[in-house]
Amino acid sequence: MRLKKLTLALVLTSLSLSATAQQTLRLSLGEAQQYAIEHNATMQNAELDVKKAELDRWKTLSSMLPTVKAGFDYQNMLGYEMHMGMGGQSISIPLNPSGSFSVTAAIALTGAQIVGVMLQDIAQEMTDITRQQTEQTTRSQVKNVYVSILVMEETVGLLDSSLANLQRLAETSQAAVNVGAAEQVDADKLQVQVATLKNSINTTNRSLQMLRNSLLLQLGADVNATVELTTPVEAILNVGDAAQLLGEAFHPENNYTYRLLEQNERLAEKNVTMAWMDFSPTLSAYYQYSAKTYFGKDEAMNMTPPNMVGFSISVPLLTSGTRLSNIKSNKIALQETQNSRRQAEDGLRVQYNQLRYDLTSALETYDIQRRNLDVTQRVFANVSEKYKYGRASSLEVTTASSDIISAQSNYIQAALNVISAQTALENLLNK
Repeated sequence: MRLKKLTLALVLTSLSLSATAQQTLRLSLGEAQQYAIEHNATMQNAELDVKKAELDRWKTLSSMLPTVKAGFDYQNMLGYEMHMGMGGQSISIPLNPSGSFSVTAAIALTGAQIVGVMLQDIAQEMTDITRQQTEQTTRSQVKNVYVSILVMEETVGLLDSSLANLQRLAETSQAAVNVGAAEQVDADKLQVQVATLKNSINTTNRSLQMLRNSLLLQLGADVNATVELTTPVEAILNVGDAAQLLGEAFHPENNYTYRLLEQNERLAEKNVTMAWMDFSPTLSAYYQYSAKTYFGKDEAMNMTPPNMVGFSISVPLLTSGTRLSNIKSNKIALQETQNSRRQAEDGLRVQYNQLRYDLTSALETYDIQRRNLDVTQRVFANVSEKYKYGRASSLEVTTASSDIISAQSNYIQAALNVISAQTALENLLNK
């Protein structure tokens, strides 16, 4: 019976592992980006940073709230009596066991605490902006890899078709050599070109597998999973949308980097205010309730007041100029932060112009390479057809085949350059 249970457990475990290993994800581009937002480790850490910043804010805020504590105290003199002499007579006062219960509420407020809460608010906003920036980066990275896979799959299909045609020509050429109608060197040239084209396809397939592995890492998916991409490359590589992006105006306040610099400037301003708070007074107040009970038979005198309140105020007077120096130092830091923000704004505007130029050049190059790939394919088909009837040489076939490999490589690079330039401009504009 135990053997049957063990066998059943092993079978179920094996089936579970097999299902995990064969997991297939069918994802559109939008679904892939959303999957990465939910599972990517970097994105998860950014979400945790937001939660941690919120907890830090509440920690600072809680320092301004009243503190309440309760206590109980029990005393027993073990039957001791206090003797007092009055008019030649001795009076014995028993010290009965007693118990005291007290509740104390206290609060202390300083200007530094109030400014500290403001600083934590800014820090929380900065953390949230960083999370949004991380999400933007994650979406961009997934898009770049996704498109790279689609483009390479498309070009592998084109190369496979060219390889099939070239192999047929090589076989025809070798058959002509065998019957003495052609020279062996012509057949050898075609065989070498077949091998070259196969090597190009194998290299592209290896690059394709590396990109698929990279996509799994970006998604945060199981490394043994497979991904099927359902969005066609034409829906992503939209030249019209990319060209329309060139007309978008740049607003620095929408850029995440600039927004972080603005928050950093606010932080520097609050640090100046925090330095001034060293001159502010400290206000303290408390309330205490006490109840004392004697457990002896005889009633004892109770001198403990049940209620007590109090408050205090303390003002710092002299610290040998340390506080003034701290204020001046923070003001200088604020000026540096303002200078950095203005310089960064100018840099972002220059970057905006450069990215527009890059996208324009990438679109022009892509259009040229797309047409070039189409032309080289038609040239190869034409030369191949002529070669069958002896109207083209093996050298022309070899040249046409080499042109396809080169055009394929240039087309891939041009397509990726468009996506890269478009994504960079979208990120800058926060589109």
